[in-house]
Amino acid sequence: MTDISLLDSVILGVVEGLTEFLPVSSTGHLTIVEKWLGLPIDDKGVTAFTAIIQTGAIAAVVVYFFRDIARIARAWFRGLFKPELRGDFEHRFGWFVIWGSLPIGAVGFLMRDVISGPLRSLWVVAGALILWSVVMVVAERRATQERHERNITLQDALVIGVVQCLALVPGVSRSGATISAGLLRGLDRVAATRLSFFLSIPALVGAGLFELKAAAKASVPVVPLLVGTGVSFVVAYGSIAWLLRFVAGHRISLFVPYRVGLGVLLVALLVTGTMQAT
Repeated sequence: MTDISLLDSVILGVVEGLTEFLPVSSTGHLTIVEKWLGLPIDDKGVTAFTAIIQTGAIAAVVVYFFRDIARIARAWFRGLFKPELRGDFEHRFGWFVIWGSLPIGAVGFLMRDVISGPLRSLWVVAGALILWSVVMVVAERRATQERHERNITLQDALVIGVVQCLALVPGVSRSGATISAGLLRGLDRVAATRLSFFLSIPALVGAGLFELKAAAKASVPVVPLLVGTGVSFVVAYGSIAWLLRFVAGHRISLFVPYRVGLGVLLVALLVTGTMQAT
């Protein structure tokens, strides 16, 4: 049985909720904190626990954007049977989310053993935190922000969906990858961030459901799993509201000093042997 205590689950739930939607990498932070808590980060049960508590953060997205999601889902469904409605933005946006979610679903499935194995290393986390920070800076410098949410196209969704696959590398950050890609496509920060939120729903729900089987095999304790998921929901809800207000008037590159500082600290700890990579 994977040994995860209630205290561990609360701490990991807070970390997940705080970092899932910020461009600092939730998986990277969870890997670091799991190592700090003494948990085996390359253990299948720990990996499954991490993926499943992310559904709490996704539940927060669904609740926060419930009216938008209901409107988009209704327009998408109606457009399937009424061709004259297929030009509506909400109908098209529904397809954008579906098509944009396919790349990470395919790549995540095909690379599942690599993701739960070799990539679960603090060397990977440190490198990704530092290197992707460069992309975030470039994205902000080249951002025109001339296009708003209703200007999003299928090509935008596909490109951003492909870039989202890079977030399977711990330390990159799913939101950091998708928002950066949106900015490079000319979207404004709010539009890029909202699209990032919507693309996160299929991606993280799929990952959580896929890991349920692994969690059962590894005998991950149910109560800590429920507690971690619940805590991540509450904390993530507040994070979503804060981030949307923040990106309306601030550059995402403001997170870069923190990312680089954490990456450099990790390298120092690994080089000196203070912390082991796996």
